[in-house]
Amino acid sequence: MGSTVLSLRMDGELLDRLRRHAARRGMSVQDYVVRTLVRDDFDERFNAAVDETEKFYGADPRQAGRADRVT
Repeated sequence: MGSTVLSLRMDGELLDRLRRHAARRGMSVQDYVVRTLVRDDFDERFNAAVDETEKFYGADPRQAGRADRVT
């Protein structure tokens, strides 16, 4: 899979926070932002899959012992 450039305009304070978060993890800001977006996309797809599975099997989400979703 190839890559594409995305240019963002953001508040300086937000960029400073992103730099701090990335530095704590030993990452570049670019890698930190991409990783965060990938994780968020996975969480959304995972929750959609859980919803579809529950619809298919007719599971009641209030059942005891149900695994919590990724949030």
